[in-house]
Amino acid sequence: MSNVSTASTRPYHSLDISASSFWDQDFFERERTFAQLRAVDGLTWHRPTESLFPHEEQGYWAVTRHADIRYVSAHPELFCSSAGISMDPMPAEIQKGISFFLTMDPPEHTRYRRLISMAFTPKQVRTIEEQIIANAAAIVDEFLSELGSGEPVDFVQSVSKKLPMRTVSQMIGIDPANHEAVAYAAEALFSTSDDEYASIEERATHMMTQLGVLTQTGVELARTRRADPQGDLMTNIVQAEVDGHRLTDDEAGSFMVLLASAGNDTTKQATSHAFKALTDNPEQISWLLDDWDERGPEAVDEFVRWSTPVIEFARHAVVDTEVSGTPIKAGEKLVLFYCSGNFDADVFARPLEFDVGRTPNPHVGFGGGGPHFCLGKQLAVLELKHLFRELLSRLPKVEVSDPEYVHSDFVHGIKRMSVRRL
Repeated sequence: MSNVSTASTRPYHSLDISASSFWDQDFFERERTFAQLRAVDGLTWHRPTESLFPHEEQGYWAVTRHADIRYVSAHPELFCSSAGISMDPMPAEIQKGISFFLTMDPPEHTRYRRLISMAFTPKQVRTIEEQIIANAAAIVDEFLSELGSGEPVDFVQSVSKKLPMRTVSQMIGIDPANHEAVAYAAEALFSTSDDEYASIEERATHMMTQLGVLTQTGVELARTRRADPQGDLMTNIVQAEVDGHRLTDDEAGSFMVLLASAGNDTTKQATSHAFKALTDNPEQISWLLDDWDERGPEAVDEFVRWSTPVIEFARHAVVDTEVSGTPIKAGEKLVLFYCSGNFDADVFARPLEFDVGRTPNPHVGFGGGGPHFCLGKQLAVLELKHLFRELLSRLPKVEVSDPEYVHSDFVHGIKRMSVRRL
């Protein structure tokens, strides 16, 4: 491929972060490249990534510095989400089906966010936390029982994926018989670029199939709850109203996609990465357990910074503007690399060190602020706090293998990670 855009003479940067081979590298090899991009004045221009869909995109600006990520995130009047939030070229209508109100801008986004937020009543949040506490204890019971056999145990399957799957399924009211299918669909949707889930030829069809599973589950559940209200989140969702507007069944289906994918996969990945980092640094486990109530919340922030489960999201310039002195034309794509912002040495001392006592910790693992700051942050923090309290206080000495990673430019995922009791 030429090193020059076909639409202009603007050169692509020599560090090719769009290549599939770049995302074959491990996180810290990639971070060395992002550190070089952060050191460049202004933003850098890159060729489009390979796509499953026909497109006419010419490239994107890489937003790699913490301050620039926060600036773009805070100004939706300059940088919109409605033109697409995917680094990979993808039709906007497909992105909307996957992302629901993540692909909206104020004031539409504001209305939907208020509507969804209304469903998380104080009573509902208390119920969810009680479920998380009970599920965390049960999952650790099961994990310790498996470790007792002396055989290696896959931490991802036995711990990481279980708590978010059970939490999301219970709180929204999914039939237990459908828990595994929903969890697989969410995982596969986030991992379409990995050959283990689908070959190149099958990926578009595979993505649409998993999207259909999640959407239909949400639509059917919304219809059921309208006819037969229960004490779950979906009942609250279909009953919530803002400015005379309620979610349609199709919108409830789209919300189901967002909740299942973001609510399942991101917390799962943070759990796996944090467990590996803690077992590599056992002195930090001891420090945490000396005063978990006080130190646990800081630790959770470091879990999220270190893991950065969501690698990037994109925005598009609404008008001609500039970022960090770089002129940006209306319509051009900017990709916010949270994985780079979370290791920016101008913000984080010793960024390549895992430090559960790190404070302050203004990470962008839940987004860079602004109207799209992660709505599920509270849920993720509760899950990580209660799971690791159980896990660390009861964990025997274990040996943890090197993880097997998901090939993706979107999710920092671990597929498998073997644990064996010593």
